[in-house]
Order: sequence, then structure tokens, then C-alpha cells
Amino acid sequence: MSKRRKIALIGAGNIGGALANLTCAKQLGDLVLYDIAPKENFAKGKALDLEQNTTIHGFDATVTGTANWADCAGADVIIVTAGIPRKPGQSRDDLIAINLPIIRDVADNAKKHCPDAFVIVISNPLDAMVYELKRRAGFPKERVVGMAGVLDSSRFQLFLARAAGVSVKDVRATVLGGHGDDMVPVLSATTINGVPVSQLLSADVIKGIIERTRKGGGEIVGLMGTSAYYAPASSAIAMAEAYLLDQKRLLPCAAYLTGEYGYQDLYVGVPVVIGAGGVERIVQLSLSTEEKAMLDKSVTSVRAIVDVVKKN
Repeated sequence: MSKRRKIALIGAGNIGGALANLTCAKQLGDLVLYDIAPKENFAKGKALDLEQNTTIHGFDATVTGTANWADCAGADVIIVTAGIPRKPGQSRDDLIAINLPIIRDVADNAKKHCPDAFVIVISNPLDAMVYELKRRAGFPKERVVGMAGVLDSSRFQLFLARAAGVSVKDVRATVLGGHGDDMVPVLSATTINGVPVSQLLSADVIKGIIERTRKGGGEIVGLMGTSAYYAPASSAIAMAEAYLLDQKRLLPCAAYLTGEYGYQDLYVGVPVVIGAGGVERIVQLSLSTEEKAMLDKSVTSVRAIVDVVKKN
């Protein structure tokens, strides 16, 4: 008889709450909502609210709020949102000094309490934080991944659908590279129900959409005064679900590269297949000369942030 799965959400803020609600709604397993000691009652209150909500919908899930990592012990999946979200005027890179000690504490506790977990990192600056968690915890590369490409691609898909006047369900797009202003929307792999997007939208319109996609997170920060949470949570849950249900989904995620696309020892957004083995395969797209040049630029930005992390 199979046991119920256990999902640990590290950080009980806006994204953590959205993650928790989706986890319950999809009945992915029992849930632990963790936050630091000063926020323990907040985590417990949010967990109690969520657990009461499960009875209304008929979801079978136990939800625990805690500030004790021991309650996360044995988790099958860890989703990390811990850290300070961006404020207006901040770049993701500005958060390195603040969030680096936090991600190291998460790595140490994950190694101690959840050594077999599949870990999804959302904390910013994403590419550097997921790199440091893997390095510090010593987990295999297949079990540590960053959530970026699913979210960035969803933004690209939405803007394309609105501009073309078509359903979002028919747009297929992939965004590669770092989770920042140098991310690379891959036009050669972007279609609307099989039709190249360049046949439906002008080059100038597409250029504008690419720029809006690259600054999509900052646009929301400017409007709300804090980072997005609904779409990032849904993106991470799509990844967790692919792992827990062995769906073999092809998703753009920040994965650890060991030569793929010509890069070494970095987390970069690329298409990966996620199943019960975690990151089971990295798919190498045939990029145009222009796309490869943009990816090189994005990787240079990622490497610069990671170098800062290595020195601290």
C-alpha cells in the first residue's frame, strides 16, 4: 500500500499560501507550511485556514504550520520561497546579500531532514539561489531545479495570445536562459497551434512582447509593491506534479548544466523532462545564431551573479 506524499513549503508568505492552496486542491499529499520562529503563528494560522478550507471542498489533506524543520522530515518535495521579495526599484540581483544566508540555512536543513526530496527553488535571484542550494546540500543535480522558465514562458504566451487575438490554450512558447532581463524567448520554437507566430504578428509587435516578457516580474512589482505569487505558485506546482505523478512533462526550468548548450557548472533555464526521476533529461534545442548569442549573453549575466555567491 502506497503512503501519502508529503510536501514541505519553505516560506509561508504570499507564494507559500498560493502554493499551499494549490497543493490541497490537487490533493498532491499532506502539507507542511514552514516559516521562521517570529512567523510561526502566522504559518499555523494560514495552515489552519487552509485545513478548514479542505473540508468545504472535500480535499483529503493534512496541513501543518510550523517553525520546526523536524516537521518537514521525510518530505518528498520541498518548494523554497524563503527570502525577501523584490520591492519597487530593486533588481533580483539586489537580493543576493539578503537571501544568500537564508538559502544556505534551507540547504543545511533540507540535507539533514529531507535527504531524498525533490527540491524546487523559487527564491530570487533564482539562478544563483538554486545553484547555492545544490552546492551546499550536495544533492544530485536531478533533484534540484529552479522555477523560472515555466513562469516566464507563461507570461510570453499570454502576451502573444492577447496580441494575436487567440486562445492562450493554443500558444506554445519557450523561454530560456537566466531569470532576469536577459532571458531568451525562443521565437523559432514559438507557435500558435502549429503556426509560426511570425505569420500572425509583426516583427515590431513581437519585439515589444519580448521586452515586456523580460520585464514581466518588474511590471508586477511596480503595480503591487511586491513580487507576483499566483503564477509563480502555479508554475512550481506544475513541476511538483510532474515529479510526483511521473508525468514526463517537458518544461523550461533552471537545470544544472554539465556541458549542455556549451555551458558548465551553472543553473540555466533550458527545456527538461520532469518525471519520477526528477530532471530525467535536458533537451537541447537547435537555436539560430541570434538566439544562441542571446543565450550566451544571458548566461554571462548568470555566471556573474553566481561568482558573487561563490565569493561570499
